[in-house]
Amino acid sequence: MHGPEHLHSLGDLPDPTLELIAEAWQRRARDAGGICFPFVNEGHDGGASLPHTHSQLAWLPARPPTVVAERGLPHLEPVIVRDGVAAGCPTVSRVAYELLVRPELPESDWRSSDGLGRALCLVAALLRRLHQLRGGPVGVNVWLHEGTPATRAPWHLEVFPRTTRLAGLELGAGVYVDPVAPETAAAQFRAAFRAAG
Repeated sequence: MHGPEHLHSLGDLPDPTLELIAEAWQRRARDAGGICFPFVNEGHDGGASLPHTHSQLAWLPARPPTVVAERGLPHLEPVIVRDGVAAGCPTVSRVAYELLVRPELPESDWRSSDGLGRALCLVAALLRRLHQLRGGPVGVNVWLHEGTPATRAPWHLEVFPRTTRLAGLELGAGVYVDPVAPETAAAQFRAAFRAAG
């Protein structure tokens, strides 16, 4: 559970709690060593096993195939830069309102980054806007990809909203159908941030 209250979303958490979550991920990953894969599943559609927000850390025998396959970060439609962390919608998004959150200056080691807590705070702010845009809670998956020189990508958080069901084309062929253009999604997020002040 993220914090002392039974809240349903990372978006419901205050920034100090999100900073503590980042610290817990980092401390546990450093103490245990190996390949740590942090992730969050929220809502039934996101595969959550519990009704309250929580994260999980999985230790894998090798880097995940999706991390190995990365050759740099995708081009992003910018949403916001705040406190040294940038967020945007990939121009080739897999699902509506997909987001990528990364340090503004590339870093390869998330375990020692001062930016991880700020990145989780930005994810929470984005989730609050997503819930507003969608008229209520949205199932979501969030995971951290570590950066390595071999992948030429910095560490980053990927936010995968469950706004539609994945079916045979997506799961079987790896071809995704995104009903909301990334440019439109990014513009809607930017407008939501402006409206919030």
